[in-house]
Amino acid sequence: MSVAMLRMYISFAGIIFLFLAVGLIYLSRHKLSSGILSGITAFFAYTFMVLGGLIIFYIVFSGPTPT
Repeated sequence: MSVAMLRMYISFAGIIFLFLAVGLIYLSRHKLSSGILSGITAFFAYTFMVLGGLIIFYIVFSGPTPT
């Protein structure tokens, strides 16, 4: 597997983490009424958001792959 393909799959993981974070934040704020369960869901949501953002930041600012 080439470096470019590996970076593509890593960026897909970052994008999936960001979409998962959006869904979990929506679930936490609007659908869950329990305080504990809502807090746990929000914690995982913000964790996924930070991880997804760091992954995308790394992929974008690491530059193009060598040819």
